Amino acid sequence: MDVGGIQALRAWRAAQTGTVALVPTMGALHSGHRALMARARASADVVVASIFVNPLQFGADEDFVRYPRPFSADLAACGEAGVDFVFAPALGEMYPSAPEVRVSSGRMGEVFEGASRPGHFDGVLTVVAKLFNLIAPHQAVFGLKDIQQFCLVQRMIADLDFGIELIGLPVVRDADGLAMSSRNQYLDAAERQCALAIPHALQAATAVAEQGSRPEAIEAAAREVLDSAHGLELDYLSLVEAATFRPCPPDFCGSTLLLVSANVGGTHLIDNAPIEL
Repeated sequence: MDVGGIQALRAWRAAQTGTVALVPTMGALHSGHRALMARARASADVVVASIFVNPLQFGADEDFVRYPRPFSADLAACGEAGVDFVFAPALGEMYPSAPEVRVSSGRMGEVFEGASRPGHFDGVLTVVAKLFNLIAPHQAVFGLKDIQQFCLVQRMIADLDFGIELIGLPVVRDADGLAMSSRNQYLDAAERQCALAIPHALQAATAVAEQGSRPEAIEAAAREVLDSAHGLELDYLSLVEAATFRPCPPDFCGSTLLLVSANVGGTHLIDNAPIEL
C-alpha cells in the first residue's frame, strides 16, 4: 500500500491502467468505512482512500480542532481492507491559501443539515470536487448515513459532468442500532444510551408507515420517541421527498426519507431511513 500527498498521488495515478474507486474519508475509520472499502475493492481494480479533515466543512464553533485523527490506526485499517493508495495530503497542499472559488450546493444544500451548519455542504462539495480532479476515479463510494451529502454529490456529478459512477452503501450500524460515526467516540455510556432514541425513532416511524399511515403520522411516531429521550436535543425531524429534499405533502406517494438530526451531550448526530409511501 502506498501513502502520500499530491505529488505521490499523481505519480501513482499515472501508472494505473485499470478502474479506480475512491473512498473519501476524514479518518477515524470504523467498520462503516471498512464496508465502503470492501465495496470499492469488489468493483474496481484499484482502490484509493483519502484521509483529510477538511476545514471548509466545519463551522467556527464546530469540532475541527478536536476531530479525532488516529492516523497510524487508520493506515492499518486501510491496509487490512486492501486499499492500494492512501491519499493523505497536508492542509497546506490542499489549500495553499484560502480558496476564493468554491462549489455552491444550491437550494438542496441550504436546508436541514445545511440550515443547521451554514456553508457546510459548500465545503463538502468543494473538497470532493478537488478529490475527483486529483484522483480521477471511475467510481466513488459513499455511505448513505450522510444521505443529504450523498444526494448533493450525486447532483454535482450530474450538473458538472464528472462522469463518475457514484455508489451508495446502506447505513452501517453497531449491534445496538446506533449508526456508525467517527463522532460516536465522543459519547459516554449514558449519552450513548440516550442517542439510541434516534434509531428507535426511525424504527417506530417505519412500522407506522408499513401500516399505510401518511406523513404526519409517520413523523409523529418518530417525534414521540425522541421527545421521551432526556438529554437529547432535537435539531430537525422531517419526512422529505427523496428526489428533492422537500417536505412531503399529505397525499404524497413515492420514495421518501425520514431525516433526523440531534445533539447529545454536545455531539452532533444524524441518521435517516428510506420509507416508501
